[in-house]
Amino acid sequence: MTKSLRADTMATDSAALEQLLQRQRKAHIADGQASADLRIDRLDRCAALLRDYSARFEEAINADFGNRSRHASAITDIMSPLGALRDCRANLRKWMRSERRPVEPRLLGLFGARSEIRLQPKGVIGIIAPWNFPVGLVFSPLAGVLAAGNRALVKPSEFTPRTSDLLQQSIAEYFAPDEVAVVTGGADVGAAFAALPFDHLIFTGAGSVAKHVMRAAAENLVPLTLELGGKSPVILGASVDMPVAAARIMAGKTLNAGQICLAPDHIFVPRGLRDSFVTEARQATEAMFGSLKDNPDYTAMISDRHFERVRGYVADAREKGATIVEINPAGETFEQQEHRRIPPTLILDATRDMAVMQDEIFGPLLPVIAYDSAEEVVAEINAHDRPLALYYFGSEAGERDRIIDATTSGGVCVNDVIMHCAQENLPFGGIGPSGMGAYHGIDGFREFSHRKAIHTQLGKDLGPMKLFRPPYGAKLRAFVDKQIGAGAR
Repeated sequence: MTKSLRADTMATDSAALEQLLQRQRKAHIADGQASADLRIDRLDRCAALLRDYSARFEEAINADFGNRSRHASAITDIMSPLGALRDCRANLRKWMRSERRPVEPRLLGLFGARSEIRLQPKGVIGIIAPWNFPVGLVFSPLAGVLAAGNRALVKPSEFTPRTSDLLQQSIAEYFAPDEVAVVTGGADVGAAFAALPFDHLIFTGAGSVAKHVMRAAAENLVPLTLELGGKSPVILGASVDMPVAAARIMAGKTLNAGQICLAPDHIFVPRGLRDSFVTEARQATEAMFGSLKDNPDYTAMISDRHFERVRGYVADAREKGATIVEINPAGETFEQQEHRRIPPTLILDATRDMAVMQDEIFGPLLPVIAYDSAEEVVAEINAHDRPLALYYFGSEAGERDRIIDATTSGGVCVNDVIMHCAQENLPFGGIGPSGMGAYHGIDGFREFSHRKAIHTQLGKDLGPMKLFRPPYGAKLRAFVDKQIGAGAR
C-alpha cells in the first residue's frame, strides 16, 4: 500500500474550512466517480491506519479520560470499526450494482424501455464525532462514506484533545487532504463546521447540540444523519433469567462508565423481582470489578462537569425519596481520588420528578422502577420521547412482541443490551428526538449515496409512444378508462 502525502496543517477559521471543503469538492468532480478499486483502497488505508495506530489511540483515549480501559478501547474504537470496514470491503462491488425496477406502463417494457436506480456518491460528507468513542465513531461512519465513493471532512471532539490531534496526524499520513481531512478545535470551530455546505452531514452527540447543527445545516439545505441517544429503557419480563440478565445489563451499564448513547438508562422490573435484580446486579458487578478506585478496567467520567452532573443526579434522587444502592465491592471512598470515578449505583423507587429520570444519564447510574403489568410499562415508555434503543429480557414471546410492537424506538435488543449496534447487517439509528437516518453496512452505503432514478425510453417512436401525444383520440380514452377503472362501477 502506498501512503498518501501528509496533509498540510489545517487552519480552522470559517474561510479556511470553506476552502478545504471546496478543495475536496473540486477533486471529487475532477476525478469523477471513484471506482470500486479506489474505494477498496481507501477502506484498506483506514484499516491499516487503525492497526498501526491502535496502541497510540488506546493511550491517547486513556489520557483524555483520566482513565479508560485499554481493553474496552480496543474493542469499541479499534475492533468495531475494523469490522465495519471489512464488511464494506467484502460487499462493496455487490452494493454498487444498478437495481432494475419495473417499467410503467408495462407495455413500454415489452418494447425495450427500462427503469433502474444507480447509487451515486453524494460528494463531500461532514462527520462530527463525539468524545465517548472518539475513534470508533469516526471510522464506523467513515466506512460507509468511503464505500459510497465520497470524500470526508472530520471534526472530532474538543473534549478528547489528545485523541483528536492523533486522528488529525494519522489521517494526514494515510490520506491526501482532498480525500479525507480532520479539523480540530472548540465549539467555535464546530459551529463553523456545521454551517458548511456539505453534500451530507452526520452528527453523533447530544440532542441539545443537534438542534444547533440542524439549524446551521438548514441554511444550505444539507441532508443530515443524526445519531443522538435518549433514555433507553430495559424491561424485565416475569420469565427473565435474572442472573443472565443482570450480568448483561450491568456489563452494558459499566462499559465506558455508562457514557454511551445506547447505555441502558433505566429498568422496569416486575414488583416481586426487584430485590432479586438488586442482588444479582450487585453480584454481577462485583464479579467484573473487585475494586473500582484504581481499577484500570473501570472508566472515569470525561470531565469535572460531567462528574458533578452525575453526582448531582444521585443527590437529587436521594433528597426526593429514592433508595440509593452503591455497588462498591472494596468499600472504597471516592471523595478524594486521582480520577473522576463514580461507582455503579442503583436508584430504587425512582420517580419522574427526579432529574435522573428526566435527563439522559450518561453515567453509571441505573434507576429501577417496579411495575405490575406490561401495559403499565408500555404506557410509561410511550408517554416520553422515543428512545434510541429498547431492551427486553425474557422468554415469553407473546409479551416480548406486544412490547416491541406497542412502542417505538430506534432499535431493539432482546436478552442483551447494546449488541444490536454491533450487527453490521442491521441499520443503526434513532427516531424523532433520538435521531434520524441510519448507517452500518448496506444501510450506511445507501445513506451516503444518491439514489439516482434513471428511465431509458424507446429509441424508436413506436405506436405506444404516439398514443400519449395530441391529438388525443378514442384509443387513448379507452386505455385511460381501463387503467383508472372508469365505467367499472
